[in-house]
Amino acid sequence: MVTQTEHEAGPTGDKLDGRVAFVTGGSRGIGAAICHSLAAQGAVVAAGYHAGREEAERICRELERLGVAASAHQGNVGSADDCRRTIGEVIERHGRLDILVNNAGITADKTVLNLTDEDWYKVIAVNLSGAFFMSQAVLPHMLERGSGRIVNISSIIGQRGNIGQVNYAASKSGLFGLTKSFAREAAFALKRAGKDQSGLGVTVNTVAPGYVETEMVQSVPEKALDRIRAQIPLGRLGQPEEIARVVHFLCADGSSYITGQVWGVNGGMDM
Repeated sequence: MVTQTEHEAGPTGDKLDGRVAFVTGGSRGIGAAICHSLAAQGAVVAAGYHAGREEAERICRELERLGVAASAHQGNVGSADDCRRTIGEVIERHGRLDILVNNAGITADKTVLNLTDEDWYKVIAVNLSGAFFMSQAVLPHMLERGSGRIVNISSIIGQRGNIGQVNYAASKSGLFGLTKSFAREAAFALKRAGKDQSGLGVTVNTVAPGYVETEMVQSVPEKALDRIRAQIPLGRLGQPEEIARVVHFLCADGSSYITGQVWGVNGGMDM
């Protein structure tokens, strides 16, 4: 795991030097790890958050100790207006936006027969519709510049399903189709505009984590975690930093030939 000492040590690479990244749900867990990973590669980072202003500001202070600029942006990704507003804020604040990581997500776990209308709609709104509206808002900016990276954070639950998580599974599975369609449309739009795609281009990919040691997992009883570990070939839960490294890899210039793909990071659980 990334330690505080490492946070303060300064950038460890320059793969994203000069880039501006916006990470939704960036104040904790996997989102915070992604913010640190992008900043460690030289990116300016905008951390999006819904609640928890203090956590978001703390993340910004940690990133600034790396020697990179950072900013926090409050909004509800379940609101299309908030999605468009925060994208505009980041571009106005930093002058550009090269990387969007749609990480924000919620759960409302109940079995199908107990799931309410509100339980269904609110999870879909944040996890799936939020990724759509954020991506839709940033795409014209990226197409105009001829380059950009969009990375959606899905879940192994979207690949396997899970009892008591039909709404969450549907939202995370929906990101697969969204990713592939956005990737095709971005490539088509650049081609139609006559822009050279031999360079950076605009790519759209998804990372699907398995079970990762975050606050969300900490509430799971230890016996249940033991059962989960028994299903993972590598025999352990993942660390947020292991997800973040795949994200920053996909955001790098050298990954410009990767688009429309789903990257499973789950200890082999989906084999």
